[in-house]
Amino acid sequence: MLQTPRGARQVAALSLVFGAVLLTGAATGAWGEPGDPPRRAPADLAPAAARLPADPAGAALSEQQAEHLLAAGGDRWGAYYSAQEYAEFSQGLDGRYPGVGLSVGRGEDGVTAVSEVTPAGPAAEAGIAPGDRLLAIDGDQADRLPVTEVVARLRGQGDERRPGSEVTLAVRRGDGPVRELRLRRVLLDSRQVTAEHLGKGVLRITVRAFTSGVADQVRAALRAPHTGVVLDLRGNSGGLLDEAVGTAGSFLDGGSVGSYQERGETRELTAPPGGDPRTPLVVLVDGGTMSAAELLAGALQDRSRAVVVGSRTFGKGTVQQPSRLADGAVLELTVGRYYTPAGRSPDGTGLTPDVPAAAAEDADALALRVLAGLGTRS
Repeated sequence: MLQTPRGARQVAALSLVFGAVLLTGAATGAWGEPGDPPRRAPADLAPAAARLPADPAGAALSEQQAEHLLAAGGDRWGAYYSAQEYAEFSQGLDGRYPGVGLSVGRGEDGVTAVSEVTPAGPAAEAGIAPGDRLLAIDGDQADRLPVTEVVARLRGQGDERRPGSEVTLAVRRGDGPVRELRLRRVLLDSRQVTAEHLGKGVLRITVRAFTSGVADQVRAALRAPHTGVVLDLRGNSGGLLDEAVGTAGSFLDGGSVGSYQERGETRELTAPPGGDPRTPLVVLVDGGTMSAAELLAGALQDRSRAVVVGSRTFGKGTVQQPSRLADGAVLELTVGRYYTPAGRSPDGTGLTPDVPAAAAEDADALALRVLAGLGTRS
């Protein structure tokens, strides 16, 4: 799906800050702070790029001038951010966001209900639980607001997007009394990595996006006893290349993860040594597997470390570099492509899985069958 420069910038701001909101198009589902993984990442940022914009002396551009520049250059993944937008975007990459720690869902009946509550967050401490109905937010009836507006108000808008600001909610559990709660926003850690045992010694690790700290979270998850691993990268929209390379290091004992070209110069991406190269591994992918997630899947595939199962990936294989402008805004431009260890670029084509899953096939069950065929660690 092609984006206009303005559309790309809006998607960028939403994808890592709000999670899946407008982009799902679903009539039902859950939205909010713990949220779903980003459906689309604006960029695979080169190592350390998100924290160190490249051109602090850059000239000031108006938003219209920046968008004209991006359109004229044909940079599909380029984006322009105001200073505030980039601060929020960077915060999302750091794996933290302001909020009260709840997600909401809206069914076909139009009722807005709490679907998930972050443990130890403000909402949990106030006694809010999944299934509670959200009646009002800051005095306005929740069911009459677009879900995107409910999410925006939970996180705060403008000056409210800071720890310590407050939001007032009216909630009710079942047929009980209406409770009005005033909650104070805090900085919360996004949960991009989850782990669960599927039985017979199989550990499934799901990585939703590569924000700061994800590689460490994957290493921690792997400390649980297991004889096989399913690494689920479905719907993973990419993020920080450093974190994808670090995650590869959990399954490789050093060596190449790939490379990327930046202004004609090739830069190698190398996994840290000491990973586990023996435990049977299946990687799940789909059309929502993008960017850094494609690089990780392609590296494990090229090095015969994993069997890749699912459907063809999205096909984004470019790297972006942000430049700070004089007014604090940021212009993010594509500076090159990345390649898997075998020299493949997924850009425009995606990666083909080793074992394709039919449209109606249960990919989880297929992954377990493939893993069983690989045997167990001796």
